[in-house]
Amino acid sequence: MTTWHERLTDWHKSTYTHWEENACVEIGGAPGVVGIRDTKQWALPDKTRPILVLPAASFAALLDHLGR
Repeated sequence: MTTWHERLTDWHKSTYTHWEENACVEIGGAPGVVGIRDTKQWALPDKTRPILVLPAASFAALLDHLGR
């Protein structure tokens, strides 16, 4: 059984990252889903690093709600 850490690829930091506040998120994808994770947790082992996984349509709705 594969994990989300194995399925989600192409992780990249948000263009709205606030370096001075250390408030960064990364976005990764797999067919039909989007993963969101906190960059501050980079040192955690992948199997314990939390990822919020949303259907792609829900992620798009979230971005629309936040005003992209």
